[in-house]
Amino acid sequence: MTVSPTGYDVTPLAPDRIEALATELSPEERRVIMHQGTERAFCGLFLDNKKDGTYTCRLCGLPLFASSAKFESGTGWPSFFKPFDDEHVAEITDTSHGMRRVEIRCKRCDAHLGHVFDDGPPPTHQRHCLNSVSLAFVDAGKPMPLRS
Repeated sequence: MTVSPTGYDVTPLAPDRIEALATELSPEERRVIMHQGTERAFCGLFLDNKKDGTYTCRLCGLPLFASSAKFESGTGWPSFFKPFDDEHVAEITDTSHGMRRVEIRCKRCDAHLGHVFDDGPPPTHQRHCLNSVSLAFVDAGKPMPLRS
């Protein structure tokens, strides 16, 4: 088992377990999460969420971003200046669409989350631009629904 600095199991899930978790996804969630799609701007469930809590992976429940790191980027997608734990998010170079950008995925289940850019606010100057359908939300004080 591989444990992150914040104490979560980040051991990669087996492909059959990922597929079993994906059976619960809607067609739109599957398109984005499993096939690196993007939801339309300004329509995501969590774009305007102002509650305190933690954004988790929609597929496996791993904590990904704290609400305290969320900011309004004006891009139409929920944006965060840092992950909950750097070990929970994998970065992959993406050269599709004629540009170079960095795709971000859940380290545990490989779910597509969005992209990270270097135009965010201090202190990190990063903008993790997320698809709402890739996320679930846990209110502050509630237990994390980590699924294995």
